[in-house]
Amino acid sequence: QVQLVESGGDLVQPGGSLRLSCAASGIFFSRNAMGWYRQAAGQERELVARIGRDGTAIYADSVKGRFTISRDNAKNTVALQMTSLKPEDTAVYYCNVFPTNYMYWGQGTQVTVSS
Repeated sequence: QVQLVESGGDLVQPGGSLRLSCAASGIFFSRNAMGWYRQAAGQERELVARIGRDGTAIYADSVKGRFTISRDNAKNTVALQMTSLKPEDTAVYYCNVFPTNYMYWGQGTQVTVSS
């Protein structure tokens, strides 16, 4: 059974930082590209960043230069370091493989950027 468990979301002021983590089980983690996705209220879920099996990272234009995705294949985890947060980054953040597998969506973790 595949489980992707996100953690690290919080309420943070604009300009602040957060580090999200995703723990994966039930998949051959090192064989999968992984992604972080987010869904703001009333909007469709979007890809924020993805990281290949070789560690190559690609970012959405909206977060380029502010977010960093990383992976630890020994621990089956993928992280998202977020800096210079903006109110428009407010969303529920999810991890999944890339391309996504609809069966793998977890509960996500809420990030709220507000003063």
